Amino acid sequence: MEVNITLHFDRENVRRLLLKGNFGLEKESLRLTPDGYMSHTLHPFPDNKHIVRDFCENQTEINTPVAKSAEEAIGFLTDYTREIQQKLVSLPQPEILWPFSNPGYIRNETDIPVAQFSGGFSSKTDYREYLSDRYGRYKMVLSGIHINYSFSDELLLADFEAGGYEDFLEYKDALYLSLAQRSVEYGWVMTAITAASPLMDSSYVEKGRLGHTTFNGTASVRCSEFGYWNYFTPVLNYDSIEGYANSILRYVKDGLLAAPTELYYPIRLKPRGLNRLDSLIKDGVDHIEMRMVDLNPLEVSGLNLKDLIFAQLLLVWLACTKSDDFTKKDQVQSVQNFKNAAHYDLKTVKILAPTGRVCSVADACMDVISRMKEFYRDFPDEIHEVLSFEEMKFIDPETRYAWRIRKQFAYQFVEQGLYLAKQKQKELLR
Repeated sequence: MEVNITLHFDRENVRRLLLKGNFGLEKESLRLTPDGYMSHTLHPFPDNKHIVRDFCENQTEINTPVAKSAEEAIGFLTDYTREIQQKLVSLPQPEILWPFSNPGYIRNETDIPVAQFSGGFSSKTDYREYLSDRYGRYKMVLSGIHINYSFSDELLLADFEAGGYEDFLEYKDALYLSLAQRSVEYGWVMTAITAASPLMDSSYVEKGRLGHTTFNGTASVRCSEFGYWNYFTPVLNYDSIEGYANSILRYVKDGLLAAPTELYYPIRLKPRGLNRLDSLIKDGVDHIEMRMVDLNPLEVSGLNLKDLIFAQLLLVWLACTKSDDFTKKDQVQSVQNFKNAAHYDLKTVKILAPTGRVCSVADACMDVISRMKEFYRDFPDEIHEVLSFEEMKFIDPETRYAWRIRKQFAYQFVEQGLYLAKQKQKELLR
C-alpha cells in the first residue's frame, strides 16, 4: 500500500477524533546522597514494575501506565515520583531525587554504579558493562523523559474507513512509518522547547574537580553533540515495517550496534509489550516514542503539562502532513538539526529546515508553530494557549527553561540544586 499516508483530517468524523490518543511516560532520575554524591545503595523498588532501573543502580526509571490524556499521564508521573520520594526519606540514610538531567558530583567513573541484575537477568548487567566500555559511564547517567504516544483505536478505525484501505494492520504500520519519518524531520522542535540542562558540575568534564559550575553553550547536554548519540549517523528505511526493522538489524550485523536497543535515536517505533524487532514485524506498531525531552526541574513531576500537550499536537499535525522523499542526505541533516536545536542561543545557531530554508533554530521553530496554529485554527482556545506558550520561548528566550535555570543556578549548580531537590521532596510529601 501507499507508504506516505496521512490522516484524513478533512473528514469531520476523523477531525473530531484527532486528539484522542494514549500517553505513556518514562522518566529517569538519579538518587543522590543529601550532599550531592551518587548513591551506592541498592535499588529500593525491586518488585515495582513501574519503578525500575536504567543504566546505573541509582538511576530510577518511572514507567507510567497508559493514560488517556496528558493530564492523566502527568498525574501518574507525579504519583510515582511521590512514591519514590516517600521511600527515599524513609531509608536508614535518607536520599534525594535529583531533579536535573545533568548529574551532581561524580568522584570518578567507578563512582557510577552499574545496575546489578542476577539470575536469568544477568545479561542486563553485561549489556550495561558493554555500554560503559563503549560510551563511558559519565554519558550514561544523563537522564531524561521519553514520551510514548499512540492514536486511539476509535481514530484509527475512522480513518481506516475514510481511506478505504483493505488491511488494517498494513494501514496502521504505514501511518506510523510516515509519522516516524516526519517526526525525525521535525522532532527537533521538541528538543528546543524542553531543553533544561545548560549547567554541569565541573566533575562531569574534569575528573576530581568538584563544585564548580560549567556551561558549554548548550541548553540540553544530553541532546547535543556531547550527549546520547551513536558513533555513526543511522539511515533507516521507512518504506515498510520489515524494511525499518531490517535497517536497524543491519547495524547489528555490521557490528556497529551490539543490539537494536543501542540505537540512540530521537524517534523510535515500538510494538506492544517487550521492545523487540521481531514483535514489531509480526504484530505491527503500537506507538511512537519521542526520546528528546529533558527533566524539567521547575516542575514537581519533571514535565510541564503544556509541553506534553504540545508533543501530542506536533505528532497529530505531522500525521496530517504529507512528506517529501526522505533521502539519506535528509536523514543525516535531520540528526544534525536535533543537535543544533540543543544549543543555548537558538537565534545564533542555524538549521536547514525540511522546507529547504536555512535559518536560525528560533525562526524555524516559529515557522512550525505558525503552521500548527493555522492547522488548529478551529480548535478550542486551550489548544491555542499551548501553542502561544511554546511560541513565546522563541520570541523571548528568557522564558525558555534553559535560560531560567542558567540564571538561577549559574554559580553553585549542585549546592543550589540540592536546595531545590529538598524543596521538591517536601512539596510532594506534604
